[in-house]
Amino acid sequence: MTIPTYQMVAQVVGAEDCCRLRQIAGMSPRDVAAARIGLANSYFGVHVRHGAEIVGMGRIIGDGACCFQICDIAVDPAHQGRGLGKQIMAALMAHLRAHAPAGAYVSLIADGDARFLYAQFGFVPTAPASIGMALNL
Repeated sequence: MTIPTYQMVAQVVGAEDCCRLRQIAGMSPRDVAAARIGLANSYFGVHVRHGAEIVGMGRIIGDGACCFQICDIAVDPAHQGRGLGKQIMAALMAHLRAHAPAGAYVSLIADGDARFLYAQFGFVPTAPASIGMALNL
């Protein structure tokens, strides 16, 4: 009997899997039609497979030169605690370090304890000099 292993794939996840992973990971829901448009406009993305199942994802959006944002990092709760989030971040950061020009600004919004993961990659809080702001339409 073969036990499926995890495989990192350098490709943005599909809209249905993105919406599913966001929901089961406790993130805000997304409309599948809107996700299709947004995902198609990603700068770079990865997903993690466990056998035939997609169990993790992350992507980068931005202008490709000056400003980038890491977003949609999610891991299926049944597969959390195995370092997959860290591997996703490592893949995204490796791509940025290889392709983004010097001086590029990379931002993200850290939910809860995810800030400890992002700190491992050099991210620091911007407050009090600046704070993240959001608007949900």
